[in-house]
Amino acid sequence: MGNRDQMQDRFADGAQYIGGRLRPGTSGRTQNIVNPATGETVLGYELAGDADVDAAVGAAREAFPQWAGATPGERSDALHSFASVLAAQADDFARTESLQCGKPIKLSTEFDVPGTVDNTAFFAGAARHLQGQSAGEYSADHTSYVRREAIGVVGSIAPWNYPLQMAAWKILPAIAAGNTIVLKPAEITPLTSLMFAQAATEAGIPDGVINIISGAGLGAGEHLVGHPDVAMTSFTGSTAVGKRVAEIATSTVKRLHLELGGKAPFVVFDDADPEAAIQGAVAGALINSGQDCTAATRVYVQRPLYDQLTAGIADVMAGVRVGDPFDPSTDLGPLVSHTHRDRVAAFVERARAYATVVTGGAVPKNHPEGAFYLPTLIAGAAQDSEVVQSEIFGPVLVILPFDSDDEGIALANDTPYGLAASAWTRDVFRAGRATREIKAGCVWVNDHIPIISEMPHGGTKASGYGKDMSVYSFDEYTQVKHVMYDNTAVARKDWHRTIFGDR
Repeated sequence: MGNRDQMQDRFADGAQYIGGRLRPGTSGRTQNIVNPATGETVLGYELAGDADVDAAVGAAREAFPQWAGATPGERSDALHSFASVLAAQADDFARTESLQCGKPIKLSTEFDVPGTVDNTAFFAGAARHLQGQSAGEYSADHTSYVRREAIGVVGSIAPWNYPLQMAAWKILPAIAAGNTIVLKPAEITPLTSLMFAQAATEAGIPDGVINIISGAGLGAGEHLVGHPDVAMTSFTGSTAVGKRVAEIATSTVKRLHLELGGKAPFVVFDDADPEAAIQGAVAGALINSGQDCTAATRVYVQRPLYDQLTAGIADVMAGVRVGDPFDPSTDLGPLVSHTHRDRVAAFVERARAYATVVTGGAVPKNHPEGAFYLPTLIAGAAQDSEVVQSEIFGPVLVILPFDSDDEGIALANDTPYGLAASAWTRDVFRAGRATREIKAGCVWVNDHIPIISEMPHGGTKASGYGKDMSVYSFDEYTQVKHVMYDNTAVARKDWHRTIFGDR
């Protein structure tokens, strides 16, 4: 059975998951899911309309009281079962993720899927540690304590670059905290999000706790964000779309969490290990074909190492194996679509007018049917140029020199974004200064990209606010409530005199 037949059979009942079952959309518009490596359509389905969003929010609202009222231990047990189901289906998830996104199978198998299983296991434990401040007498006559309570129905929107992991990052902290959720994945990559919700049902998570709406952003997405029964919105995507999400959410006074674009600097000081920096720059730039908001995009090299790193990065890039995502030896798969590939290529073509394409900068001739683009290194661009300032979101790296440490850190901060960065040095004091002064939600030292479930992920500046993963994500998905008890049993309180009467 071919990929198309398998997907059509699996999602024969539709690509919306509402109240614990698949159902078709009602928008009257069809979306094709295309394998970007071959151009093959693997599934056609009807997009969600407003009625589907309403049904999903209704299912989540109905499920909320029971789920929010479950004990932390009960939610923890369900999430532990969920992690076990995901682990048992790991190969299926990896194949489907590579099919819809074009990811090399080794990336899906070794990064996306195990990271998602680990994240699920982490939140299974974290669900039992939703604690407020311990009780205390902060007023002489009262005892106070703090509760953390679920917010309600969360309406989240996830991007197409990491469909499975982004679904997990949105869903897991929300439901671990006792919320229910409606997630809208990108309409071109909904398959593993749907499978994730199905696995949750198989693990015993009640119907309606997790719902998936496969629809367009301008239709289902905006209706979800603006829905009066949605108490919170979490969005990951471009800064431009994030501004629109914020505009809609603000009009209904929703809690809002935004993880937006990035243009991560990779700062190499002159005492760094050159070989480590070369290897790290290529890996950090090309992960997921560069379609990663934390990917290394701007390499700043202190001048004594600049020529060596430029040549070394170009050499390693030229040896990267581009090809069939299902070949275990493939390093770089296609971009997510031909449309996006052409957008990335246009950035490079415009850059030829003011910079030098050192390597790459072309569509590989041996893969004409797919959305492939060669690893590309650009040198000689000015700091204020488009390729330095704008998010390209492809396998394109720009390299620039700097002289003083002050200049290197200033250049690193000289974009609107602040999601991630890295500093490369053997000097602990240089490293400490870089981690303090580079404005980003995450700063790696002598590495770039690794993430772990226990640590928060999120940005600053135009990269948004709020955190995914870790216990810090509960700050997004819970409402803090102060509870105060009178300890005196006195009817007439001393403070009443400020309203009526005398002491």
